[in-house]
Amino acid sequence: MRKKINLLFIVLMTIVVGARADEGMWLPYSINGQSLAEMQRLGCKLTPEQIFSFNQPSLKDAIVQFGGGCTGELISAEGLLLTNHHCGLGQVQAHSSVEHDYLQNGFWARSKAEELPNEGLTVSFLNYIEDVTSAILKGVTDDMSESARDELIDENGKKLIKEKKGDRNVEVEIVPFYHNNQYILFVYDVYKDVRLVACPPWGIGKFGADTDNWTWPRHKGDFCMFRVYTAPDGSPAEYSKNNVPMKSKHYLPISLKGVQPGDYTMILGYPGSTDRYSTSGAVKSVIEQEGPAIIACRTTKLEQYRTHMDADPAVFIKYASKQASVSNYWKYYIGQVKQLQRNKVFEKRTEQEQTFRNWVNENSNRKAEYGSIFTETDNYWNHQKKYTKALVYHREAGLRGSEAVAFALQFRRLNYSIIQNATLPKGIRATQADIAAYAKQNLADAVKDYFKDYDKATDRDVTIALLNLFYKDIDPSQLPAIIKKAGAKNGGDFTAFVDDAFAKSIFVDETKLNAWIENPKSLDKDPIYALMYEILTSYWNLTEQAEQVSNSRSERLYMKGLMEMQKDRNFYPDANFTMRLTYGSVQDCEPADGVTYNYITTLDGVMAKYVPGNWEFDVPQELIKLWENKDYGRYANENGDLVVNFITTNDITGGNSGSPVIDAEGNLIGLAFDGNWEAMSGDLSFENEVQRTICMDMRYLLFIIDKMANAQNLMQELKVVE
Repeated sequence: MRKKINLLFIVLMTIVVGARADEGMWLPYSINGQSLAEMQRLGCKLTPEQIFSFNQPSLKDAIVQFGGGCTGELISAEGLLLTNHHCGLGQVQAHSSVEHDYLQNGFWARSKAEELPNEGLTVSFLNYIEDVTSAILKGVTDDMSESARDELIDENGKKLIKEKKGDRNVEVEIVPFYHNNQYILFVYDVYKDVRLVACPPWGIGKFGADTDNWTWPRHKGDFCMFRVYTAPDGSPAEYSKNNVPMKSKHYLPISLKGVQPGDYTMILGYPGSTDRYSTSGAVKSVIEQEGPAIIACRTTKLEQYRTHMDADPAVFIKYASKQASVSNYWKYYIGQVKQLQRNKVFEKRTEQEQTFRNWVNENSNRKAEYGSIFTETDNYWNHQKKYTKALVYHREAGLRGSEAVAFALQFRRLNYSIIQNATLPKGIRATQADIAAYAKQNLADAVKDYFKDYDKATDRDVTIALLNLFYKDIDPSQLPAIIKKAGAKNGGDFTAFVDDAFAKSIFVDETKLNAWIENPKSLDKDPIYALMYEILTSYWNLTEQAEQVSNSRSERLYMKGLMEMQKDRNFYPDANFTMRLTYGSVQDCEPADGVTYNYITTLDGVMAKYVPGNWEFDVPQELIKLWENKDYGRYANENGDLVVNFITTNDITGGNSGSPVIDAEGNLIGLAFDGNWEAMSGDLSFENEVQRTICMDMRYLLFIIDKMANAQNLMQELKVVE
């Protein structure tokens, strides 16, 4: 094992040479050389083995992939796990009702017996990595077509995954790096019994909501707590009453020291996706097409959500998580488009590409290998701009717009089987009883879950508004036929069309849908299913047309060429939801002329924003009383203030939500939850001067648990260091 890891260090470190401390999503198993020296210069007192090791407990053993797109960390010897409020919001919402409104009032398990199971929620621990580039590229030659290359790589990958997995209860994946120039294999232990332990009230965990999202200053207690359970022998297991709390291999002590400007900060987590080595065409597409299209569709959807959520507390509970999910990247794209333009990212990419062209033209061998890159790239983006907006609308206003339409997608495979079955000879045709049994086994639970959080009136208005927008904004030649026809008939107003569809469809009526499951028949005449299928077919056709021109070869060669041209540049890989380390420090920020942001916010700032009864800025009465009495206990800073949030220069993105902010000694000092508005271009271009990570101070976490919730069972479990 050690030999393989050391070999990977060597492979990766050939491209790791000094750079700014705050930029970079580093592979933590490649900490060495100047990267380590820079971390130590900033104040880090940990060895590489204390950060990441397979031979001894290390920080990496406390870090998990949480659910489908967040990070979490263990904070006790018994598998207690911390992540962001917005990462656990779906689970909290699923357990909530008007009678037990955990969203508004919070949830605190006073004993392990009160902890709530969450079907489908998993956490994954990394237990092994290996560079498998040579095995994946075995047989690949320069003269192969891209499709043949991809097929061979896929075949090699499947064989290798099967070989490495064997009969072990692990998850194995092979992930491409540097635009398919390198491949690394990851093995994870996946735990499926993860129970809700604690969640603060809405007025703490969601304070500021949409208005404050992606901005600084912030005043949010963005945390949720879960516990990982295992089989009695410590192995991963499905939920069972016989399961026991995990015995943590490593967990993070929580520090009370607080933060000061210049303090070392390190974040370990699973950033989702960046594209910092893309060409100018990709940036231009986001600014001019993709971003505005997503913003338009989500703005329309959110307007309908808010109308219904504000009018009915029951709808608020059902749609809180949905609204937060839609809203998060709605505002993200607003900020990204604005900051890409403000930070002149397109112009910077264009300049870099010209430098690359000049370098290529200096050498005949380079011209032979890289000379065609930009012709291919220009052809690709000129082709894509014909389809990008329409494809976004097909997804955002069509397939993911109406909940009923999105849910109908899950029935497509069974409907196809029913239709095909009807064409078979009677002797081999499946019986109606067999089809019904299959439907019950595979769809009954999904139906129950879907209608638990479904409001027909809300979905009706969302569907009308989005279809109106779809018809108005997209060229008729790229519209699904059913939308084109209905829009022309109704003058672009889909009210009558949707009302008729909702009156007849089984996908908006739980009783009708359950009756269908008892006796499944073709869904082709169901109006919602027909709408879904027409949109899907149109989407497939447009995607096929868009994919007639590819840029995978040019992207791969451009990345390879950049690394060859700039041998002294620090080429950390783009984020791809694999474990990364970023290091930096606590710092103020000066995002614009005459504007200075302090590095901390306090509870005084929460109360300054407080608006009684407002869904974004109301706070619990218990918190108000503690503030009025300045009853902060040992969690106040040296000035007697209670720090809520702070900012650092660390480099994070989506997926890092819930990541631990760790000090120089390996203690937990913060919980990362957001980035700042001035650096919303960060997924495409890191902005050294203004990019900041927004974090919740651990003293605020302890204050809420101890002073406000009085959850002494949790306090006794935590290791708190002065």
